[in-house]
Amino acid sequence: MKEENITTQDIIAEENLVYKKTRLMTDKVLSYCPGCGHGTAHRIIMEVIDEMGLEEKTIGIAPVGCSVLAYEFMNIDMQQAAHGRAPALATGIKRTWPEKVVFTYQGDGDLAAIGTAETIHACNRGENFLIVFINNGIYGMTGGQMAPTTLEGMKSSTTPYGRNTKLMGNPLKMTELVAELPGTYFVTRQAVHTPANVRKTKKAIKMAIKNQLEDKGGLNFVEIVSNCNSGWKMTPTDANQWMVDNMFPFFPLGDIKVDGKKVKKD
Repeated sequence: MKEENITTQDIIAEENLVYKKTRLMTDKVLSYCPGCGHGTAHRIIMEVIDEMGLEEKTIGIAPVGCSVLAYEFMNIDMQQAAHGRAPALATGIKRTWPEKVVFTYQGDGDLAAIGTAETIHACNRGENFLIVFINNGIYGMTGGQMAPTTLEGMKSSTTPYGRNTKLMGNPLKMTELVAELPGTYFVTRQAVHTPANVRKTKKAIKMAIKNQLEDKGGLNFVEIVSNCNSGWKMTPTDANQWMVDNMFPFFPLGDIKVDGKKVKKD
């Protein structure tokens, strides 16, 4: 082929593509703050569903918080839940249509505060669906207030001098908590701030959905530690570094429970 005859279609031919957007992400421009991990988490989930050919049988559930916007970007069947009630709604959907792939997409304020009861009991019952838990240690959408996962000494709009555990209690490690319940099958904590972490998180999501398809007998729980650079009052780069330096020591990454058994730590 002569160089002058090369067309745009030749350049973007399938064999020349290094990457293309999954068809299960809509064309709507992401409205999340620049640097936020939600968009990457959305893409990972949709890529897995696309690659596994499950778009016709998947139902996603988004409650209140930044996660409520998921239905604008995920091009699959989506259902909205009341604040904190996504696991309850997922239970009803999965029990009604056990052949469906069901997942919830929840933030820390939703899952670990108003939705604590729904989360704990769904995990304890061993419901066969996936919970994706985005943990950025703050209420992102509603004004940057302290969340159950806000670290000790961490500043927020309601803790301007930092979280005081004597007054406000200790930050909650929901993922370790649900791993102790007999109804959870696969429990892991990942991140999406680097390409390597994105690959690990995508692998975890795929494993969780595979477990659901095979009905391994328990709930799959994937936490994604993310930043909230707007709520943290930082640039995206600084927020990612702060997350590594402060969030990861308290919320360490890695598998916590695999095949229904706690992972032994060295």
